[in-house]
Amino acid sequence: MPTILGQNQYGKAENRVVRITRDGDTHHIKDLNVSVALSGDMEEVHYSGSNANVLPTDTTKNTVYAFAKEHGIESAEQFGIHLARHFVTSQEPIKIARIRIEEYSWERIATSDGNSRFIGADEVNHSFARTNQELRTTQITYDGERWEVISGLKDLKVMNSTNSEFWGFVKDKYTTLKEAYDRILCTEVSAKWRYNWTSDDERMPHWEKSYEQARKHMLQAFAETYSLSLQQTLYQMGARIINSRSEIDEIRFSLPNSHHFLVDLEPFGLKNDNEVYFAADRPYGLIEGTVLRDGVEARIPVDLTNL
Repeated sequence: MPTILGQNQYGKAENRVVRITRDGDTHHIKDLNVSVALSGDMEEVHYSGSNANVLPTDTTKNTVYAFAKEHGIESAEQFGIHLARHFVTSQEPIKIARIRIEEYSWERIATSDGNSRFIGADEVNHSFARTNQELRTTQITYDGERWEVISGLKDLKVMNSTNSEFWGFVKDKYTTLKEAYDRILCTEVSAKWRYNWTSDDERMPHWEKSYEQARKHMLQAFAETYSLSLQQTLYQMGARIINSRSEIDEIRFSLPNSHHFLVDLEPFGLKNDNEVYFAADRPYGLIEGTVLRDGVEARIPVDLTNL
C-alpha cells in the first residue's frame, strides 16, 4: 500500500537568549527560551533526502541571536513576530513559521541606602534575582498573511486559605471524600489566551501591558471568587479577563487541584481547627476549560495547556 507524507515541520528548539539593555548605569534583562518550527515545501527532503529547500536549523539558531541584537527584545510577542515574519518572507519554501517563547523573569535587587559607600559605586542598578513566579509564554504563527498570537503563563502557584467549599457532589459506592464547607483552594495555573489581532492592517496590542493586565485580572478573580468548585473559579478567572481586555477573545486554563488535607491530631490530644494540613502532590484533580467571548470560535489547541 502506498504511503504519503503528512504534516511535518522542523527547526531549532529551546534557544536560550539573554538580552541586556544598558540605559546608562541602569540595566534591563530579557531572558527567553525560543523554539522555531518551520513548515512548507519539504516533501523532497523526506522522500529523496534533497536539502535544496532546507534552511539549516543552525541558521535558525543564529537568527534568534542576531535578531536579539538587531531588533532588541521589547516583548516576547514582538520578538516572535520579527522572527516569524523573517522566516516566511525570506525563504520561499517556508509557508508557515511558528515561534514558541518562554520568558524567565528577573527582579532588580534592592540595595541599602548606604550601599554605594561600601562598594565605591554611585548606584547599583545592574543586580538581579531570578523570581520564582510563573513562566510567561507566547506562540506566534504566521503564514504570510495572517497572524495568530497565543500568549499566557504557566507554573503560577496560587492559594486561597478559606472561602472555598466542595459539597453536594455525586456519591456512589466508591466515594469516600467528605464534604467540605471550609477548605484550602490551591492550584498551579497554566493559562493560554488568544489575541484577536490577526493582520498587519490592524492595530497591534501593547504586549507588555496586555500581559500585566491579564495576569492582574486573573489573580483578582481568583482572590475575589467565593468558590464552590475549582470549575467555578476557572470560569470567573477567564470571564474577568475577557470582559476587561478587548484584545483577548479566548482563554484556556489547566488547573491542577493541589489538595490540602487536614491532619488528624487527635492521637496526640490536639484539636485541629483548620490549622494544620498535609499538602499532597499527587494524585491531583485536574480541571481544564476554555472561556470565550460570545460568538467567537475556540482555536486554542487542548494540548497547549494539558499537563
